[in-house]
Amino acid sequence: MYPFFRSLLFRLDPETAHQLTLQALRFAGNFPLSNWFLTHLYKTPSKPVYAFGLTFRNPVGLAAGYDKDAVAIKGLSTLGFGHVEVGTLTPKPQPGTPRPRVFRLLEDEAVINRMGFPGKGAAFVVKSLRGKQSNSLFGSGSIRLSRDAPSAPRNNMKLGINLGKNKDTPNEEAVLDYLELLQCFAPYADYLAINISSPNTVGLRQLQGRAALEGLLKQLDIQRKMEEKTLEKRIPLLVKLAPDLSENELGDAVDVILDTHMDGIIATNTTLARDGLRSKHRGESGGLSGSPLRLRSEAALGQIVKRVEGKVPIVSVGGIMNPEDAKRRLDLGATLIQIYTGLIYHGPGLVKKILVEQ
Repeated sequence: MYPFFRSLLFRLDPETAHQLTLQALRFAGNFPLSNWFLTHLYKTPSKPVYAFGLTFRNPVGLAAGYDKDAVAIKGLSTLGFGHVEVGTLTPKPQPGTPRPRVFRLLEDEAVINRMGFPGKGAAFVVKSLRGKQSNSLFGSGSIRLSRDAPSAPRNNMKLGINLGKNKDTPNEEAVLDYLELLQCFAPYADYLAINISSPNTVGLRQLQGRAALEGLLKQLDIQRKMEEKTLEKRIPLLVKLAPDLSENELGDAVDVILDTHMDGIIATNTTLARDGLRSKHRGESGGLSGSPLRLRSEAALGQIVKRVEGKVPIVSVGGIMNPEDAKRRLDLGATLIQIYTGLIYHGPGLVKKILVEQ
């Protein structure tokens, strides 16, 4: 039925359509009958994967950007994902860039966005997560919200929280934003992702340079260890990289990630490249996702796999639009994969289709 719903949604502005589907999932997740129905409709086969000290019920996750303020976790948990990554979150609320800021490139099966980390800020999301503390988000196992919660790996959906800096925070002070967010969300997340690769916050990608990245990650590792001691739980830290780094830049970033004891790499974010696009929106600024990102993301994955030599797991994201794309990423060496734009074009049944055909 998704082609029918897509035809209706694609008549709307992309951001309006997104908010409509997000709110529908939010409400559906909160009502027992609709939650039960969706859970059974999108039930996926169990294909456990062990990574970062966690057991994921399957390798398919939702990439950051869909649920920016973590409002629809219960609804998203019904769609069969092994994990969902919410955010990107920033310490203070911010509106993001002016509209229009999201564009569908139908001929290219792609999306360009220049959202700029819009969101309600850390305090709102913490309050939201605390409000769910007494209610199991995922049936028999809920997000670990206190130091007394069990630390053993669980088979329920895992929650990742993607962290960024505010637009008005200079790069020299960016570490303060990330440290604040790490402290805020360490109790609630199964893992934290450090986003230094979005093209829509001016100067953010400069943090991927060797010196800046080393300074940032060293301090985050120190703070992470303090939080682990306080919370008595493991806090995996992952770093999300851009697909537009040169081979040398990518190598430097990976080396720093390994040297600073990070737990994994997410590859990749959206791209600034516009190779071969046909849509009238191809000239819009922002990050490009979807089918045109496939080759760049696969190339980055191949380089990273070779560089890390199995030392840390890799999450592959970008241009995964069908089961064949997913299989290729796993065959190339990814431990987990994430989808987002594929859902826009092919619907929530894509998760089940990928897992059934693996």
